Amino acid sequence: MEEKPALSPTPEPIAFIDLQAQRARIAGRVDAAIAKVLAHGAFILGPEVAELESHLAAYVGARHAITCSSGTDAILLALLAHGVRPGDAVFMPAFGFVAAAEMTALIGASPVFVDVDPESFNLDPASLAAAIEEQHSGSLRPAAILAIDLYGQAADYPTLSKLAEREGLALIEDAAQSFGGTLDGKKCGTLAPIATTSFYPTKPLGCYGDGGAVFTDDAALAQIMGRLRVHGEGKDKYLFKEVGINGRMDTIQAAVLLEKMTIFDDELARRQKVADRYEAVLGDLVETPKLMPGNGSAWAQYTIQVDDRDGFAKKLRADGVPTAVHYPVALNDVAPYANYPTAPDGAPVSRRLAKRVISLPMHPYLEAPAQDRILAAIRKALS
Repeated sequence: MEEKPALSPTPEPIAFIDLQAQRARIAGRVDAAIAKVLAHGAFILGPEVAELESHLAAYVGARHAITCSSGTDAILLALLAHGVRPGDAVFMPAFGFVAAAEMTALIGASPVFVDVDPESFNLDPASLAAAIEEQHSGSLRPAAILAIDLYGQAADYPTLSKLAEREGLALIEDAAQSFGGTLDGKKCGTLAPIATTSFYPTKPLGCYGDGGAVFTDDAALAQIMGRLRVHGEGKDKYLFKEVGINGRMDTIQAAVLLEKMTIFDDELARRQKVADRYEAVLGDLVETPKLMPGNGSAWAQYTIQVDDRDGFAKKLRADGVPTAVHYPVALNDVAPYANYPTAPDGAPVSRRLAKRVISLPMHPYLEAPAQDRILAAIRKALS
């Protein structure tokens, strides 16, 4: 009887983001911190929340940090604090996650989608200026610019700030992916009058659930957002000053983040080493990420561009290398947002990127043997 050829063993998959390696490093400290919260029982806005806010503000160099229940709610708090209302236009990139558009639409304002720069993937100031100019003669009131720091590096805030000041618009930094990054020596989270971030578990600094924060140097805005996250309450919990939300942070999440902050800078340095290795090997093979002058990325993602993305991902998957696509559709092409305005020249760069970007495994615990496997699989897939 003829023997059948032995099947090649399927390679053990590499983790796209290895949260368990991080947990193993600080498990004892995190468990003790959670146990402390369980013992004192202040599960919402407990003492660890105030301590975390103090640490966060000091870390980025902001006067005020207001924690909240998610990065999405952080965006909502920033919009509400600026008084964004129905009939207002909020300018934002067409390429990125949906949260900014979602919160804008939910309060009755209008997202206006702007194209992105082909190298940084962040807001293109020329497309933004054209979109603002068009809305001046339209039915919407230009109100705010909401810049998203995509994949870990900051947008062009010096240019955006000048444009916002000239046009009388609020400027909001969404640092959900760039927290820990820098621009010209300043930490992301301080590059606009209000900045938001997310502590979703897969973010550079993530908790064990949902969480977020808002940063500002403006005491009045900080007070407003502090009230808004607790239903808009005033001096008494039943005397409300504004229409607010239930956006408070769980104390357990604050306790987890406090412990993670003790290793955060080391993890950022490790991410940079992984990114450097990727660039050294892949720079001549594919379109690798380009950092703009003055930028230090938090490397939330390491995202390259390829032509046959599906075929490329399939080949890597066969070698146990996972990939992800952030993001496969430009927001102005997503059904709930397709009827909102887009910049006069559309969003051709956003649409092109949506077809070509693919993210590789990126986390602080991606050791050399795993990197070797990833790089070998990429060479093989491209051969």
